[in-house]
Amino acid sequence: MADPAAEPAAGRAADPAGAGPGPDPEAVLDVAGLEAVLDGGAGVGPVDLRLAPGEQVLVLGPSGAGKSTLLRCLHGAVPHAVPARVSGRVAVAGRPVAEHGVAALADVVGVLAQDPETGVCLADVADEVAFPLENLGTPPAAIGPAVAAALGAAGAAHLAGRRTDALSGGELQRVALAAAVVTRPRLLLLDEPTSMLDADGVAAVRAALAAARASTGAACVLVEHRLDALAGDAGVAGLPGRWVVLSADGRVTHDGPAAEVARDAGRELLARGCWLPEDVELAVALGGAAGEPGAFDLLPGLAAEAPPSRAPAAGQGEVLLAGRGLAVGRRPAGRAARRTAAEPVLRDVDVRLRAGEVVAVVGANGSGKSTLVATLAGVLPPLAGVVEGARPGLVVQNPEHQLAGRTVAAEVAVGLPPGPATDDRVAAALARFGLAALADRDPHRLSGGEQRRLSLAAMLVHDRPVLLADEPTFGLDRHGTAAVLRALADEARAGRAVLLTCHDLRAVASVADRVLVVADGGLVADVDPLALLREPRLLAAARLRPSRLLRRLAELVGDAVRLRDALAALDARALRAAGAPDPAAVPDPAAVPDPAGVPDPAGVRVP
Repeated sequence: MADPAAEPAAGRAADPAGAGPGPDPEAVLDVAGLEAVLDGGAGVGPVDLRLAPGEQVLVLGPSGAGKSTLLRCLHGAVPHAVPARVSGRVAVAGRPVAEHGVAALADVVGVLAQDPETGVCLADVADEVAFPLENLGTPPAAIGPAVAAALGAAGAAHLAGRRTDALSGGELQRVALAAAVVTRPRLLLLDEPTSMLDADGVAAVRAALAAARASTGAACVLVEHRLDALAGDAGVAGLPGRWVVLSADGRVTHDGPAAEVARDAGRELLARGCWLPEDVELAVALGGAAGEPGAFDLLPGLAAEAPPSRAPAAGQGEVLLAGRGLAVGRRPAGRAARRTAAEPVLRDVDVRLRAGEVVAVVGANGSGKSTLVATLAGVLPPLAGVVEGARPGLVVQNPEHQLAGRTVAAEVAVGLPPGPATDDRVAAALARFGLAALADRDPHRLSGGEQRRLSLAAMLVHDRPVLLADEPTFGLDRHGTAAVLRALADEARAGRAVLLTCHDLRAVASVADRVLVVADGGLVADVDPLALLREPRLLAAARLRPSRLLRRLAELVGDAVRLRDALAALDARALRAAGAPDPAAVPDPAAVPDPAGVPDPAGVRVP
C-alpha cells in the first residue's frame, strides 16, 4: 500500500491519476487499484474489478475482511459519507465515483445494505419503494406500476399496505430489495440479501437477480454467507459464476471462475472461516470432486469421530422461564397507538424453558418469532397471558440497538463493577468470541458479524439463568457461527436455559434440543430437530427448505443426537482437512493464519 502520508485526507476521494487508463465506457463497473482505509484502520484493497453488463460476482471472505466496505466504495458511500483514505479508480457506467456522490449515481446503482433498517426513510411500504423513483423525477403515472412490479419481484407484494416500522427483519429485507431493483439499475450491490429471510424470501432473491439480469442486463456484486440457501440444490453452479475472495485484512487473494476457485482454494476458504456450498465442503472433508454422489453416503461414519455429545435435556431440568396463554403483538407507534388496539401476531402460546436445554424457534418472516422473544424478555408486555420466572438476558436481532460502550472492551463491561475481576472477565469474554484484538475499537465501526459476536459476549458475562437470542448467527462467517453455537451449548451445559430464533436449519440441528414451530398465528409444534426435518408439513409451515446434506442425514441417522453428532463430525473433519484450528478450541479469527500472509494483529492496514 502507498505511504499513508501521501494518501488523500480522510473523507476525500483520491485523484485517480496513476490508476491506469481512464474508465472503460462499455463496462458497468470498472475498478482499478482501489484501496480504502477507514478511520479505525480497517480497510480493503487493492481491488481490480471489471464487470460487463449482466455479469455477477460473489465476494467471499471472513467477518471483518472488508466486504461491506468494498460495496460502499463502489457506490460512493465511502468516502463521500463515511470518512476514509481512498486511492485508485472506481467508475460506474462510465461515471467516476470520486466525482459523483451517492445521489448522482442513484439512477444507475441499486443498493441493499447489510442492515436494511438503516436505509428506511418513510413509514409506508409502498412509499418507501417509490422513494427512489420520486428522487429521479419519474413520471407519477409510472411509479405505481413500477412499485408493484418491484414488490412482486422481491416476494413482498403482500406487504404493500403495511407500515415499515411494523415489519419483521426479514420482511424489511424484502422491501429493501424491492427498493434496490425498482429503478431498474445497471449495477446491483447486495450485502447479505438473504441473511434474515425464510426459504420463500431466498427464492425471491434468486428470482429478482435473474429478472434484473434478463430485463436490464444489470451487473451484480453480491456479498453472502448463506451460500447453500442461495444456491439451492445446484451447489456451485447456482451461484454467481465469478468469485472474488478477500483475506482477513481485506486483500484480494483469488479472482476467477467459481468452479476453479472452489476447487483450488476450498481448503483455504474453510480455514479462513468462509461458508462454502455443501458440495465443496464435502469435497474438502471427504476427498474427491465437488458434488461426488457417493460422498453423502459416507456421512454417518463421521459421527464416530465426534466427541460425546451433550445429552438432550428436554423435559428434565427445572423450568426457569414460562409463558402461559400468551398473546403477543406490537402496539402501533406514535399517535396511532391511541386509536388502534394491538393485533396479536401469536395467540394461546405456552412456552417452558428448562435448565440445561437449548430451544430454537422457527417460522416464516413475520410469523412473530422476534415479538415472542421480546415478550418473554419483558421488553413487550403480553397482550394476554403471563410470563413467569427468572429475569432473562436478551440479545436482539440488530446488535447496534444494544451498543452502549465507547470501545469493544467497555461494551462488555457495561453493568459490571469496575475492578480487576471485571477486567479479567471482560478479557476472557473477548478471547472467547475472537474479539481480543478489537478491544479498543469503536463498536459502531465493527463489521456486522463482529458486532453480533460482541452483543452475545456482552450479555453472557452477566450470567443470567436464561438467555434469549434473536437470530444470533445471521451475518456470521463459519468460525463466528461455530463460536456462537458452542457458546449457546456451553450455557445449557452450565445449567442455564437458552432460546434462539433462527432460519438456519443446520445451526438448529447442531445445537437445539427442541424446536418450536410458529405459524398461522400460533405455536403449531414442539419437536426435536430430526422430527422437524422429517415432517414436510411443518417445514412448509415454517417456510424452511432443508439442504441436500440435511435431507440425506435425516434419512440415515436414527435420532436427533446422532444427527448432531454427524454434523459435529463433519465440521471437525472439514476444518482439519483445511488445516484450521481444532473446532473444540475457542478460535480467535484474528489469530488464524491466513494463507495469503499474516494480517496485522490489530486488523490495521499498514504499508
